[in-house]
Amino acid sequence: MTIMDRERCNKMLLGTWVGGFLHSIIQVAMVVQLPFCGPNEIDHYFCDVHPVLKLACTDTYIVGVVVTANSGTITLGSFVILLISYSVILVSLRKQSVEGRRKALSTCGSHIAVVIIFFGSCTFMYMRPDTTFSEDKMVAVFYTIITPMLNPLIYTLRNAEVKNAMKKLWGKNLFWTSGR
Repeated sequence: MTIMDRERCNKMLLGTWVGGFLHSIIQVAMVVQLPFCGPNEIDHYFCDVHPVLKLACTDTYIVGVVVTANSGTITLGSFVILLISYSVILVSLRKQSVEGRRKALSTCGSHIAVVIIFFGSCTFMYMRPDTTFSEDKMVAVFYTIITPMLNPLIYTLRNAEVKNAMKKLWGKNLFWTSGR
């Protein structure tokens, strides 16, 4: 509470909302202006900007560059902020006990794994020229489905009470099914 008070948290939240709104409105404003004709189906799991640009009846090179620069800036900026925050955490661990360091590094390790999966796939999708690859849909699954599915596991299975409840639940299920 001494480092992260409510006012600082609210400012960070507001900054995230404003940044997300500006990022989205720039892309929507650019895509809405394009003339569309022909097929109205995209080869993707969801309506993403790059597949929609493929449906336009005009040259979308400039729009693609702006979208890539916009997305790249957001992705790279967020990644750098996360790297800085983890660096601060790691530097502050020097003052902690061995047990405290072990716990913090265990938690940070799982977080960093998810960050790498998320930002690795986002980097592949949004920080490259406006081209499509056959792997795009599979990569999109990672940052839209896999990473959000990992978050509850990371945040709940780190909790001793949840671990004990899961052990009890699994123990009862194993005992119940073996008694049949």
